[in-house]
Amino acid sequence: MTDFVPTPTLPAPDIVRCAYMEIVVTDLARSRAFYVDVLGLHVTEEDDEAIYLRSLEEFIHHNLVLRKGPVAAVAAFAYRVKSPAEVDAAEAYYRELGCRTERRANGFTKGVGDSVRVEDPLGFPYEFFYDVEHVERLTQRYDLYSAGELVRLDHFNQVTPDVPRGRAYLEDLGFRVSEDIQDAEGVTYAVWMHRKQTVHDTALTGGNGPRMHHVAFATHEKHNIIQICDKMGALRISDRIERGPGRHGVSNAFYLYILDPDGHRIEIYCQDYYTGDPDNPTITWDVHDNQRRDWWGNPVVPSWYTEASLVLDLDGNPQPVTEREEKSEMAVTVGADGFSYTRRDDDGVAEGFKLGAQL
Repeated sequence: MTDFVPTPTLPAPDIVRCAYMEIVVTDLARSRAFYVDVLGLHVTEEDDEAIYLRSLEEFIHHNLVLRKGPVAAVAAFAYRVKSPAEVDAAEAYYRELGCRTERRANGFTKGVGDSVRVEDPLGFPYEFFYDVEHVERLTQRYDLYSAGELVRLDHFNQVTPDVPRGRAYLEDLGFRVSEDIQDAEGVTYAVWMHRKQTVHDTALTGGNGPRMHHVAFATHEKHNIIQICDKMGALRISDRIERGPGRHGVSNAFYLYILDPDGHRIEIYCQDYYTGDPDNPTITWDVHDNQRRDWWGNPVVPSWYTEASLVLDLDGNPQPVTEREEKSEMAVTVGADGFSYTRRDDDGVAEGFKLGAQL
């Protein structure tokens, strides 16, 4: 039985969007070379301890903070809220849940003002803020626009053992479900949830957690993603391409997964769809449909299911990882017993089977 998070009596904070992630890296210079020289993110500010980066279309101070530290991990999943009062609402909401909170009037990072960070019920370090320093939006700086330009922060993806528990908690927090993956027995393997009018601001992937699966940046077109692949090949770092390029079934987006020098996973992403209507339907995928993760039916590499980044508590210590008790998506779709179908015949019988581990 899932031990659901209690629903607070206080209203949830009004979240606008995912806004930035703070990650700890072990070699700042090496990480700068990856995120700036390879991926082309723009430096807003930097010093010997941290680098503040933003995407082309961003007008707030940063979308990504690289902070030097001894253990590669994630320090914050940060969301912007609708007004200063919503920071108060976030603090009160999580205090009622019994979560640890920390409030800083001057913010936890440069360029961000009054903020509250929490250790949420799933063990993740969430941040909520409104006040920001505005910087130049580079939308029309075509002199800076690269062939593989990253234009927006799109979403987070979190690994958690109990997806239904996380789903209910995030629905209480005001997130809406766009898509999910289930099986005939009702096991939920993953769920995609949004506040802005796209497929997701965050997703929950079933697995050992709490951990960070990936942070995703959007490009304008799929040819931008192909250029990143070509660039990584030219630089002889194609081994850092973990999966793709390809097109997802879930979200319909064109994708690429790459690994930074510390193993943090970055998704490059484009061409998902609008979800802003109040009656936007939820799409449920069968875990055995081999087009759910890749529209072309290509298999998922095992590391994509098993590897993820640690997350930190508010003291900067790695959170302990709890094992998933339910069946894993990899276990039921990869290997000799993991046949997945492509289509169903006129009688609804699944056919077009492929081995999940076929590489």
